[in-house]
Amino acid sequence: MSKDKKKKSFTLILRNYFITGIVVLIPIGITLYLTKFFIGISSQIIPENINPNNYLPYAIPGLEILISIIIITFVGGLSLSFLGKKILKLIDDLFKRIPFLRTIYSAILQMTESFSNNKNDKKSVVLIEYPRKGVWAVGFATKENKGEMAKKTNQKLINVFVPTTPNPTSGFLLMFPLSDVIYLDMSFEEASKFIVSAGTSNSTTKD
Repeated sequence: MSKDKKKKSFTLILRNYFITGIVVLIPIGITLYLTKFFIGISSQIIPENINPNNYLPYAIPGLEILISIIIITFVGGLSLSFLGKKILKLIDDLFKRIPFLRTIYSAILQMTESFSNNKNDKKSVVLIEYPRKGVWAVGFATKENKGEMAKKTNQKLINVFVPTTPNPTSGFLLMFPLSDVIYLDMSFEEASKFIVSAGTSNSTTKD
């Protein structure tokens, strides 16, 4: 084998190694970045005076997430009990009586209830043409728009949340005529996985 062929072969091997390294490191890097992001959020949720990491000789990464999961699970279990429902009813009434907080609380409550219902509804995942004709995007139909926008346009509008990739917690609220919305048989989880993976997952339903 000539020196030129050996050089090309060696260069090709290095290039393949480099591409393979990128493919391996990208998911690891994104996972670590999101983990760090969630740890940062959870560390802010737990007050400093009850955060165990402030009393330990060294901080334990992810401890805040574990504590947050335990607290959220406990609150979820408590909310299903008779006493928990009474307490939540009092908190709900309190927030709804405060003028400024009432608007924010009601909007967030409706949003969380909508997505909670959508998780059990296969007909919440939609396909829409966005941002232009011929380009398609996956979104979540939250509810039918029966407000001023629908009356002004004189059309039956559907509110659609179009999430971004790979972070589906941010996105856009768009209103489409019902005739422009295609309902898919994808579940909420399948669509979320499809979005987070930038379309590389096999989260497609069978015909």
